Amino acid sequence: MAVVRRPLVAIAGSGKRGRSEGGCPCVPVALVSADGTCLLGCGVIDVTETVEPLTGSFFARPVLEVARDLIGCTFLVDGVGGRIVETEAYRGDDPASHSYRGKTPRNAVMFGPPGYLYVYFTMGMHYCVNIVCQREGEAAAALLRALEPEFGLERMTERRRTSDPHQLCSGPAKLAQALGITREGYNGVSACAAPVQVLARRGGAAPRIVAAPRIGISTATDKLWRFVDADSAFLSRRLPQAASQRKR
Repeated sequence: MAVVRRPLVAIAGSGKRGRSEGGCPCVPVALVSADGTCLLGCGVIDVTETVEPLTGSFFARPVLEVARDLIGCTFLVDGVGGRIVETEAYRGDDPASHSYRGKTPRNAVMFGPPGYLYVYFTMGMHYCVNIVCQREGEAAAALLRALEPEFGLERMTERRRTSDPHQLCSGPAKLAQALGITREGYNGVSACAAPVQVLARRGGAAPRIVAAPRIGISTATDKLWRFVDADSAFLSRRLPQAASQRKR
C-alpha cells in the first residue's frame, strides 16, 4: 500500500493553510482561495491551520530587523513565489544604498511609506525587488535576493527558460524574472495587498539564519547585512564555511 504525504497548503487572501484530503498534486504547497478551492485546479482543500499575511506594521521597523525576519516568510506575486531564503538590508545612511545621496525620481518609493515594493532596473537588463521598511522618509528597504520556489513552478519555468529549480529564484534578478516583476508593473505597489502577498513563517523549525557581507557592492562591504537561511540549497551564492557556522 502506497503512503501519500499530504502537503501543507496556504490560503490566498485569508492567510489560512491546511491539508488536502487526497493530497494536492499541483505543487509541494498548494494555494487555495478563501472558499477552500485550490487555485491551481486540484479540488477542495480541508483547512486545518492558519498563517497570517504580513501587514504594513511588520515593515515599519528597523530594516535590519525586517530583513532578518523575512527569512522563512513566503513571498507571492499573483500566486507565484515561495519561501524567502536570502535578503539584504539597505538604508539612508548606508553608502551602498540607492538612497544615500538623497531622493530622486528613481528611488522615490524607497523613502516610504513602508510596506511597498521598490523595483529598480540594473545593468540594462535586470529588475530587482525590495520591500520598503522603517518610518516614512528614512529611505530603507530589504532586497529580496533568493526564494525557494514553491508556487507556480510552470510559470517560473516559462519565464526563466529553465526547469532547474535551483536556477529559478537564486538571485535577485532571477527572482524578479521568475515572478514576472518589472519596474513598470510593480514599483510602488503594496506588498500587503493583491496581487502581492507576504505570509508569515510557517510552523515547524525556525530557519537557521546567518548574517554575512552583502554581495555585488563596492562600499560598506564590512557590514553583515545579508541574511540567509544557512541550510537552504536555493541561495544566490554559497556562504563561506566560517560564515555558515555563525548564527545571528
